[in-house]
Amino acid sequence: MYYLKLVFWLIVIGLIAMAVFAFSSVNTGEIEVDLLFRTATAPIPLAFALVFVIGWVFGLACTALWAFRMVNERRTLRRNLKVSESEVSSLRNLPLTDAD
Repeated sequence: MYYLKLVFWLIVIGLIAMAVFAFSSVNTGEIEVDLLFRTATAPIPLAFALVFVIGWVFGLACTALWAFRMVNERRTLRRNLKVSESEVSSLRNLPLTDAD
């Protein structure tokens, strides 16, 4: 099963590499990016690759932030559960008193 997953991902990576190569060979022009204070010129494949990498890093950062929040919430919930369980345990150990 492990080898099947490995072969699958190798095929996917190979197809992506072929698509990138085909895109790069067809689009040989340059693109002009107007920044606020400067204008930069770059080849189209480089510009697309840079935008892809920046988007990937941004998505990874957002996912990491979400994961850290979930870990913190889980830690808080575990602490509250432990306090609640100890409170229930202490209430169970109290002697019964009649309402007479």
